Amino acid sequence: MKRRDLLRMIGVTAGSAAMYQAMSSLGLAAESTFKPPSPLQGAPKGTTVLILGAGIAGMVAAYELRQAGYQVQVLEYNHRPGGRNWSLRGGDRFTELGGFTQHCQFAPGLYLNPGPWRLPHHHRGILSYCKKLGVPLEAFVQVNHNAYVHSAKAFGGKPQRYRAINADYRGHVAELLAKTTQQGKLEGQVTKEDQERLLESLRDWGALDKNLAYARGITSSNRRGFDKDPGGGVSARPLPSQPLGLHDVLGSGLWQALSMGEIYEFQTTLLQPVGGMGRIGEAFGRELQGLIRYDAKVTAIQQDATGVTVGYEDTATPGQTLHARADWCLCTIPLSILGQLPLNVGQPMADAIAAVPYAASVKVGLQFKRRFWEEDEHIYGGITYTDLPISNISYPSTDFHAAGKGVLLGAYMWGLDAYEFTAMTPDQRVRKAVEYGSQIHPQYTREFEHGVTVGWHRSPFTMGCFGVWSEEARARHYDNLCQIDGRIALAGEHASYLPAWQEGAVTSALDAIGRIHQRVVAGASA
Repeated sequence: MKRRDLLRMIGVTAGSAAMYQAMSSLGLAAESTFKPPSPLQGAPKGTTVLILGAGIAGMVAAYELRQAGYQVQVLEYNHRPGGRNWSLRGGDRFTELGGFTQHCQFAPGLYLNPGPWRLPHHHRGILSYCKKLGVPLEAFVQVNHNAYVHSAKAFGGKPQRYRAINADYRGHVAELLAKTTQQGKLEGQVTKEDQERLLESLRDWGALDKNLAYARGITSSNRRGFDKDPGGGVSARPLPSQPLGLHDVLGSGLWQALSMGEIYEFQTTLLQPVGGMGRIGEAFGRELQGLIRYDAKVTAIQQDATGVTVGYEDTATPGQTLHARADWCLCTIPLSILGQLPLNVGQPMADAIAAVPYAASVKVGLQFKRRFWEEDEHIYGGITYTDLPISNISYPSTDFHAAGKGVLLGAYMWGLDAYEFTAMTPDQRVRKAVEYGSQIHPQYTREFEHGVTVGWHRSPFTMGCFGVWSEEARARHYDNLCQIDGRIALAGEHASYLPAWQEGAVTSALDAIGRIHQRVVAGASA
């Protein structure tokens, strides 16, 4: 079975959260190889580099090449820097493939990150540029024990608190293992001393009582929550809660969401730029002011023995082909777009470009009249997981207790659900997100104001969310994709072992320009 087929089956049967966890387990998420780049030395005076795309990869490359003394020009399709590093705020407009134009009406200070929305603490590359560019960061709450896990098929469709399912799953597993140990079924596998230590650790880990049972009481309720919390005065006595039965916990499937926060990329601490992920792209844009030509739609890339010529149109006044030329070209255009352009590279690189499909993903941002998730349900940041097509509801990790309106990430979909939502109009997507979300938060129907949505396969500058390498394709084509072909090199998350992450874009850009620089210096000294 091919990896892509396996992931599709996991997504269909267990939901997108389980599919992403499987992607991580299969090596589609990996540790960053970032090391602070050494300054590029010895660039021949007047050497020119044309960079295609002002996303994170393109702007990292432009920043470092300019520092080294290269003459750099960047062509960017959009009217803004950042590419998929993007935050939608009130007043923004964008048009999808198919002609649907959305006008974001969020209140001042509120936003949706339709692309990347989290920065793992170990993604040292993108974090280093946040520091260099003065982009302030704040904590992103990934795991919130007071958020929900939900299945339409379990517990009558009633959402359960993450902490309760987490405590009950661990507690029952700990009790089963404790019984197995007490019955001597680990004899010969674990020493007597280690069995005693194991029982003690299971008591602590699973919140078991003195009889090594997971049962209603103060110990278990300190994990799963109380029916009546401890207080003060004559009504201070707490009322312990009743754990769910093991059969009910296992049958619900809600345990599938418990390990999401333990995946390497999602482990504490996660960070986010203050004011939206797009602040990084905006900071790069200010730093590179004058180097980036916006509204430039690349239409052809041709190289010869002395340089690269790129044809492009000004999207504000289409119909006339303009040209840019440089000694070298670093192309960060997504492969889903690049594969449709005239490009004279060798067959190995051409085959590699054609070998990588792009994942479908849809996000929906919903503005509400008030922050009911905080006021009514005491949820401050974090993510609720559900088997409904919306997959996720993410609560803002900023402006806690702020008066007035708030924006939720009301859906973050992958796989078949994303394809279905991509086929809808934006208004239909928003309505569906409200309909599904109201099964978890009944306040949706009376508090909702308006929303905005991005279906990445309808994005004209990406035509997909990120590159999805199969194991077979990576073994056959990855090195060919990353090799310099004549005077053209490629960079971006698709040219990394960190697909979908900005860190992949950073590390691939630094690697590509380092190898271009070596060739330039070698050619100058020949």
